[in-house]
Amino acid sequence: MIQKGRQRIDPSQIKKILLIRLRRIGDVILTTPAISALRQGIPAASISYIVERPYRELVEGNPNLDNVIVLERKQSLREFSKLLRLIRKEKYDVVLDFHGGPRASLITLLSKAKLKVGYRVKYKNLIYNIKLPRSPKEGYFHSVENHINLVKALGVDVKSLPPLYLPQARKTEVEKVKKFIEENTLGGCKIIAIHISAGNAFRNWGVDNLVQLTNLLAQQPDVKIVLIGTSEDQKAEEEILKKSTASLLSLVGRLNLREAKELISHSSLFVGPDSGPMHIAASTSTPIVALFGPTLPANFAPWQAKAFVVEKELDCRPCKQRNCIYEDFRCLRSIEPEEVYQACLRFI
Repeated sequence: MIQKGRQRIDPSQIKKILLIRLRRIGDVILTTPAISALRQGIPAASISYIVERPYRELVEGNPNLDNVIVLERKQSLREFSKLLRLIRKEKYDVVLDFHGGPRASLITLLSKAKLKVGYRVKYKNLIYNIKLPRSPKEGYFHSVENHINLVKALGVDVKSLPPLYLPQARKTEVEKVKKFIEENTLGGCKIIAIHISAGNAFRNWGVDNLVQLTNLLAQQPDVKIVLIGTSEDQKAEEEILKKSTASLLSLVGRLNLREAKELISHSSLFVGPDSGPMHIAASTSTPIVALFGPTLPANFAPWQAKAFVVEKELDCRPCKQRNCIYEDFRCLRSIEPEEVYQACLRFI
């Protein structure tokens, strides 16, 4: 498979491949073009994917995967040892680590795979036979391109960059969304799905901004606003519903990932920060208004989507989202509701 010295690889000799990306929603979604490119380039190979349980819905049912290995977010030493035995038993030719985090790199190290491919990460350079930089010497790689570069390192000729791919909703999930639309007489309306949070304060636009945006959008004829988010966003949901003068609907904490995609697919517009649901929206044909704060569109813009990015040019961007040097999260919070509203008008 590998010719020593020049590290040349014959893709036709690769029979079994293990992919690793443990978290989170957007990060897993952004590996799906690389999965497609890998399947196109090595069609006969068996491809397995390791993912954590909360994100399994994003890859289960992907026709380009032969097997999905689901991990618990927290594993005992005994459970981890059992996983390693399973991996070693499969005798993978290649482990491709999309993640580079502590557990992913440890699995890669102990996998006994013939070839280990990953990113050049501090203190982990000895783990991988082939290691690539996450960033070019100048400029930026989009995360999708980063992952595809790992595929190219296997000798795969990627002629075009594939789109995102998420499995279709199941019949019961489709019916659930359909019932919601029918019960709220949304047929023929312009549904705007608004993601109200993003998991941390750095990417949280704030309740007051969201309230002002809903009030502005509600002025448009035939517009119906549906709030989405996780169960952790229910406090923000309550505040928005209480403060907004618009007639809002909410499915916060009531949708799984496939159902969220189904709802967004039926919407006229998705609005939200750089987050997992934004990338779910990018897997549909629904237009997107994306709010970028600590992260950069060059790295994480909605992939191949019809989208408009709203952002502020600040010297502190991008940031590692550990502490805000201004302590006010101004990169995102200083985006005015009127700016976002005007962006929305492009699509509705």
